[in-house]
Amino acid sequence: MKHLIFGLLILWLSGCATFSELSSYSVTQSELEELLDNELTDLQKQARVAGIPVTMTVDDMSVVIGPEGREIVQLGTAATATVSAFGFSYPAKVRLQLEGQPYYDQDKKAIFLRSLKLLDSSVDAGSYKGNLAPVSGQVMSLINGYLNTHPVYQLDTTNTAINLLSSVPLQLHIENNRLTLKPAR
Repeated sequence: MKHLIFGLLILWLSGCATFSELSSYSVTQSELEELLDNELTDLQKQARVAGIPVTMTVDDMSVVIGPEGREIVQLGTAATATVSAFGFSYPAKVRLQLEGQPYYDQDKKAIFLRSLKLLDSSVDAGSYKGNLAPVSGQVMSLINGYLNTHPVYQLDTTNTAINLLSSVPLQLHIENNRLTLKPAR
């Protein structure tokens, strides 16, 4: 009888541990930054600024989740805008600070950023250093277009615990500089 009670107690405690694991799921700043950095470094787009062809490449991304206790994600991006004119290429380094609201798409089981807005921009194009709104707008458009169709984080539903958690309606919160998904109340 003692062994049966002990076995049931062990089973109950292991069930509690599994339930605790299922009650929420979090994504850290470093996980999100690594994922975005890997995905966006390959992103390139051709655009036109004042009729001149420009190729833009995202070189690096940084992520801050919940700065100042706000329900937003800030992105810092470094990009290279290469202007091609008169048979020459002129590269310019563009730095942007953006922020957007994270949201969870239940159908796609993914976290997206929406309502992106530009906080700051700077350009270093050899002899010119400063703010260059037309190129900043093109890079902003490139990143915004990408993030509208590509999640910043996709849940791994091959994991049994995550698959079970994602089968119920979830709400996204920012807690301790993490994106946290919890069952909706």
